[in-house]
Amino acid sequence: MSPRPEVCVGAVAVDDGKILLVRRGRGAGQGLWSVPGGRVEPGETLPAAVQRELAEETAVAGECGQLLGVAERIGREYHFVILDYLVSVVPGQRAVAGDDAFAAAWVTFEELARLDASGELVPGLLAFLREHGVL
Repeated sequence: MSPRPEVCVGAVAVDDGKILLVRRGRGAGQGLWSVPGGRVEPGETLPAAVQRELAEETAVAGECGQLLGVAERIGREYHFVILDYLVSVVPGQRAVAGDDAFAAAWVTFEELARLDASGELVPGLLAFLREHGVL
C-alpha cells in the first residue's frame, strides 16, 4: 500500500522558447529531468511553496502565476499530488542546481522531446505540458 498522499507543487517556467528543468538528485524520479518542485511545508501557501522550490532547486527567481494543472505520482513508497503552476521569471536568468537537484537547465522544446524519447524525462511530463498548452 502507498503511503498517505502528500501535497506538492511544480514550477513551470518558460523563457525564450525554453523550459526550466531540474535533474532529480534523490528521491522519487532520481536521475530524471522534471520541472522544479517539491513538498509544501506546513503553514506555507501554495504560491510561496512554488517560489521557494524554484529558488532552492535552480537559483531562479520567479512569480507564481495561475494553476496549470494537477498530476499524481504514485510509487511503492510515495504518493504525490502535484499542483503545477505557471511561473513568470525575469528573462535571461541562469539556472544553477541546488537543494536536491543534481542539475538545472533551460531546455528547448525539441530537447524536451528527445529527453522524453530517451527515458530521461519523468513519465507523463511531456504529455502533461502538451495537454495544458505549454508546448
